[in-house]
Amino acid sequence: MKDFLKGLKGGIPIGLGYLSVSFAFGIMAISLGFEWWQAVLISMTNLTSAGQLAGIGIMIHPAQYLDMLLSQLTINIRYSFMSVSLSQKVTPQFSGIKRWILGFFMTDEIFAVASNEKEVSVKFFSGLTIFPYIGWTLGTLLGSVLGNVLPAVIMNALCIAIYGMFVAIVVPSAKESKSLLLVVGVAILLSCLFYYLPVLNTISSGIAVCICAIVSAVLGAIFFPVKEEENG
Repeated sequence: MKDFLKGLKGGIPIGLGYLSVSFAFGIMAISLGFEWWQAVLISMTNLTSAGQLAGIGIMIHPAQYLDMLLSQLTINIRYSFMSVSLSQKVTPQFSGIKRWILGFFMTDEIFAVASNEKEVSVKFFSGLTIFPYIGWTLGTLLGSVLGNVLPAVIMNALCIAIYGMFVAIVVPSAKESKSLLLVVGVAILLSCLFYYLPVLNTISSGIAVCICAIVSAVLGAIFFPVKEEENG
């Protein structure tokens, strides 16, 4: 019970953060024509901000299954790497079906908190996921419901909030690292080219996201490799 309460406490700030971000997602989903219950169902079964944002943009164009597959694989593959990394710290009881179930709740913030622990137990990780999941789902519900009654001007303004979250994540790190700033700049430039240039702007958003992410990441790995520390 001690581990569970410790995890529960660690998940409170994550849940509060998710509440505001998913509120913006709920509003955006409604603005694209989704019903409130569809937005909530998406959040309950996915728990990935960037993946959901890209997903609803593709879903409004029927039959783009390959786009959806590639975009979600590109955006969410990092969770697999996080899970593999965290698996080195889990207790022996954290095995079998428990890994499958709790692996669903892996997010950037949950991974960051859990990875700071010397050992991650089932009870700790279970407690850690509760408030983030509630915050993400509840925020989506509030945003999607209010999205049906708020004026269009306010809705359009609030839709920008979710993009603001991504900017807030990238800018602090980019200010400290010129290499990261250049990689982000390449991704922005490519995104603008896909949006404005003829022919390129006919490519679906899902494929464009994949190309921008992969090309900028590959260029970053080639020109700005991270040197591993030598073991003395």
